[in-house]
Amino acid sequence: MDFFVQSPAWAEFQRGLGKTVHEQRGDGWRFLAVEESNPAGKVLYLPYGPVAADLAALDSALAEIRPLAKSRGAVFIRLEPASLALSAEAARRALAERGMVPAPANQQPELTRILDLGPDLAPTLAQMKPTNRNLYRNIGKKGVAFRATQDPAEISVLLGFLHRTAERNGFKPQSDDYLHRVATTLMPMGAVTLYLAELEGRPIAAALVYDSADTRVYAHAAMDDEYRKLSAGIPLVVTLIAEAQAKGLAHVDLSGVAPEGQPEHKWAGFTSFKNSFGGRLVEFPGTWDLPVNPLRYAAYQLARKARGKVRSLRG
Repeated sequence: MDFFVQSPAWAEFQRGLGKTVHEQRGDGWRFLAVEESNPAGKVLYLPYGPVAADLAALDSALAEIRPLAKSRGAVFIRLEPASLALSAEAARRALAERGMVPAPANQQPELTRILDLGPDLAPTLAQMKPTNRNLYRNIGKKGVAFRATQDPAEISVLLGFLHRTAERNGFKPQSDDYLHRVATTLMPMGAVTLYLAELEGRPIAAALVYDSADTRVYAHAAMDDEYRKLSAGIPLVVTLIAEAQAKGLAHVDLSGVAPEGQPEHKWAGFTSFKNSFGGRLVEFPGTWDLPVNPLRYAAYQLARKARGKVRSLRG
């Protein structure tokens, strides 16, 4: 599976944000590393990277990343090696053996749901709940149509829905500026597409997807609550899955779900929605830190724990 956040398009987007990006590759490995700021100092962050076929390739990648990080003055490297052909638990043991420690929080989702696409859409549809299939096949009878756009100006439709959903449900969405930059940078490259559900020409739901070489990532979505009873969000997702299959992509990543058996998890609500499309649950090893300057990293860890205790006492 090709990770969008390790793609050339993502590198260009990050550079457009003014960040320094490093890209290297070798036999069985490659990585995209972004220089980030952290209370500890400079950090080299590899989202879902390095991409490595096996542990030998990972070691080769680390042999290049360490001196790069040191030369750039990084206090530590933040990694998420998601491509290893190991179970998540075995991968975690291997990372710990290489001197890494779990990061305070995962940067990218540790659990996700992946739909594997083939030449025929029928097996993918068969995995879904019957309600999803029926809505996809019959929603047109209610006057709802779907279209895809790569016009950056239309990102305002999604932003409007996100604002209203955030106000209603009390969460903080991605900033308007960030998503405007995503649209203006990545839509002209063909790497990002906005899908719209429309009732008699009026948008009632929207979803933004990112496409890498073989994977479509379902990233941001919201709808007009006035038309919630139409359930247009379900056939909208089926539409973007069907078009990914028609495009020849191999996977659709539904991008982050809650662990099974945790109904109180903050993602539990939309996890049920994502699970209704079938696919398989995939667990990655999570986000790990590899210290480059051990003393400064230890000081950072102590300071972070002290801040956590203060917040706990105030609470």
